[in-house]
Amino acid sequence: MAIVHGNQENFEKITSEGITLVDFYADWCGPCQMLSPELEKLDPLLSAGQQIVKVNVDDNQEIASKYEVMSIPTMVLLKDGKVVGQKVGVKTAEEMQTWIDGQ
Repeated sequence: MAIVHGNQENFEKITSEGITLVDFYADWCGPCQMLSPELEKLDPLLSAGQQIVKVNVDDNQEIASKYEVMSIPTMVLLKDGKVVGQKVGVKTAEEMQTWIDGQ
């Protein structure tokens, strides 16, 4: 698998099926930079039908607003395009894996 970057043009299409962990971040955000290596560790552990999508809140404010992102990093877990959970802050790859597997 590979981590995908979501934007206004592709977000709905790439998150419409399966389990998607959406990472709302900004380049200037220190905690977001701490989360990034954990997402890189998690990515190869994902099963078929599971993926990670990163959304830069500075470039995609409409998406961030739709999901009521108030602080970053925020992770939203989608199942077939519908929200099934949300977490704020830095999490380990193991914590995120457990969260995803719970769906």
